[in-house]
Amino acid sequence: MATRMKLKAANRRENADRRPHATAKYVRISSRKVKIVIDLIRGKSVQEAEAILMYTPKAASEPVLKLLRSAIANAENNLGMSADGLYVAEVFANQGPTYRRYMARARGRATRIRKRTSHITIILDEKE
Repeated sequence: MATRMKLKAANRRENADRRPHATAKYVRISSRKVKIVIDLIRGKSVQEAEAILMYTPKAASEPVLKLLRSAIANAENNLGMSADGLYVAEVFANQGPTYRRYMARARGRATRIRKRTSHITIILDEKE
């Protein structure tokens, strides 16, 4: 049984995605709002995507910019790639857990407030 586990682990390492990536989890912005921002940078070069995010007046642009810079640093430090030849290959935002809070209302009642979170992932790749 242990031999099979070693084979599976070796196979998983061999087929692992070698592209640089970064993930931010539990970001306190709704994934619906993040998707508006990430649609602007999908397929763009890293320099162009960074410039777009710096001048986009949305709350989600700040964590996405920070995540993009993290992915660039991962590419340079871990994989030895140059930042000049990178572009945003994939970027997506999935829904995270929703924090539920209550707000007092009239006549002793309460209303549920949903504070939504998201998981954002950026995958870079080299231009050919």
